[in-house]
Amino acid sequence: MSRMTVSKAGAPSLQDVIARFGGGAEPRKAPPVHLWNPPFCGEIDMRITRDGRWHYMGSPIPRPAMVRLFSGILRREPDGRFVLVTPVEKCGIRVDDAPFVAVEMTVAGDGDRQLIAFRTNVDDIVPLDAQHPLRVAVDPETGEPSPYVLVRGELEALIARSVFYDLVALAEEYREGGRRRLGVRSGGQLFPLGDAE
Repeated sequence: MSRMTVSKAGAPSLQDVIARFGGGAEPRKAPPVHLWNPPFCGEIDMRITRDGRWHYMGSPIPRPAMVRLFSGILRREPDGRFVLVTPVEKCGIRVDDAPFVAVEMTVAGDGDRQLIAFRTNVDDIVPLDAQHPLRVAVDPETGEPSPYVLVRGELEALIARSVFYDLVALAEEYREGGRRRLGVRSGGQLFPLGDAE
């Protein structure tokens, strides 16, 4: 994890955090796929594995630029299906878990002014805030946590295990309903991570 310090006089901006990743002045803008409603053209043999790798007809897609292009036209339908959508057609694809993986994290500021942001495997920069909340699903059999951050629409990024460890290192303890809990502050919000045991 890389950490950026800022003046206590002001809260860090998303641009401050993007600069920490070495990115441009603005986050990447996805096309307005939520506005497009073309006819469904069926399923195509495309799959996103749990580690964020994109495959076509059983083979990995080797070009990162092509993966980024496809990721920009990805949408999750109300019934939970994932589709690639353009103004003229919509095709279903398979997604093993979340379509993206948060592979890097950076932090600006501290306390109530702390802002955490993630970089995904397709180079989206996602601030952890009210519009991009964190959720942690726990496997009922193993007890293993799977943390996710909302990227856009209904599309989430699974937070890579090493990044989650960095996030837990920033956690603070609080009480909720008589239970000791861990949470992390970002963007003026407290996001629960789990029980403090």
